[in-house]
Amino acid sequence: MVGFMQTIPATELRKNFSSAIDTVVREKPVAFKRNRDNLMLLSNAQVLSLLSDYSIKAVFQSEEDGSITATLDGFDLVINASDREEAITRLAEELVEYAMEYYDQFQLYFNAINRKQHFPYVLRVLLAEDLNEVKALIHA
Repeated sequence: MVGFMQTIPATELRKNFSSAIDTVVREKPVAFKRNRDNLMLLSNAQVLSLLSDYSIKAVFQSEEDGSITATLDGFDLVINASDREEAITRLAEELVEYAMEYYDQFQLYFNAINRKQHFPYVLRVLLAEDLNEVKALIHA
């Protein structure tokens, strides 16, 4: 048992995998245990619900040449664009690239003190259906 949540043994999950998936998709998350490892199955809808309050603040700086330099608060992402709309698009593209790199090198990034807190944002970006959805996560 993990806290108050009922867990099932991994062998039971394996035997009834299809039923467990149906439970996750139609009813609720499923917690299970394999040896000493506690794990949980969540649907994308459940994860998106958990992450619904996550948004990223953009900071814009007007440059002398009329261009806009933009950064994402808490991230090491900086771009320069001709206007705010292009800046948000380019920030979203950079954010997608960063999220994919984070996921590809998950152990490195998740265990880095200055990157661990990015995980929920990265997960939210990776679950986006398109670039417009990522752009909607960016607030100025």
